[in-house]
Amino acid sequence: MSSAPRPTRPASLPRRTGRQLRRALGARHEPLVRPLDRSRARAWLLAAFGAVLTVALSVVGALLLYRGAAPQAAAERTRLQRVDAVVRGVPDRGAATGGRFAGGYRNRTDVDVAWTAPDGTPRSGIVQAPDAATAGGRVPIWIDRAGNASAPPVDRAALAVSAACTGIGTLLTLLALVVLVLRLRLHALDRRAESAWADAWARLEPRWSGRAGQRTED
Repeated sequence: MSSAPRPTRPASLPRRTGRQLRRALGARHEPLVRPLDRSRARAWLLAAFGAVLTVALSVVGALLLYRGAAPQAAAERTRLQRVDAVVRGVPDRGAATGGRFAGGYRNRTDVDVAWTAPDGTPRSGIVQAPDAATAGGRVPIWIDRAGNASAPPVDRAALAVSAACTGIGTLLTLLALVVLVLRLRLHALDRRAESAWADAWARLEPRWSGRAGQRTED
């Protein structure tokens, strides 16, 4: 009794991937694969490798940027302290802007405030405060150890967003460069293939059409 032939099982994904890599790198002789096909496969393979490397470099760069700026931000938070300042005066928004709202998307404005330094000395100055601040109210400000008003320190969330934006920008730039190089390489290979096809047609067309025999008889 003859047994039925066993169905052929498809190759696994690692085996198929390795086969494609060997074919692209030219380690395996394929009689039907032209050198230009191998060059095109290598170009795509290098582009894929470049894309993976670009992602890795962008992620590592963003992490290093965050880790490098985090200690400085922490030291800045240690150097500064937050206090409540009393609003002494606010600008006349109607007179300053001609009756138009000019708070901007941040809705902040310059106000005259007074506060007390760490050594008890009274201080005053112009700081940025919410647009809704009114005279006699209190607004939080940041001061240094000498009691001078300072810009607020960068928090961890803002630092992480800044590092992520830098990494994404670097990633997009490098990916665009990889795509540009790939397109230029494929265009050069296409032109080489067209030139080889034209040369082969110039050699074979007279024989195929019979014009070569007519020339010999003449």
